[in-house]
Amino acid sequence: MEAYCVKCKSKREMKDAEETTMKNGRKAMKGKCPECGTGMFRIMGKS
Repeated sequence: MEAYCVKCKSKREMKDAEETTMKNGRKAMKGKCPECGTGMFRIMGKS
């Protein structure tokens, strides 16, 4: 899963990505940047 790293300021492939559900019911992916180790988060569709 590709997401934007705020620290590196570029899109990167997430490491250790796992699917989570936010409070409002939307799905999201949570992982780490392979370069700097910063937490990455990507909001998915409503389903």
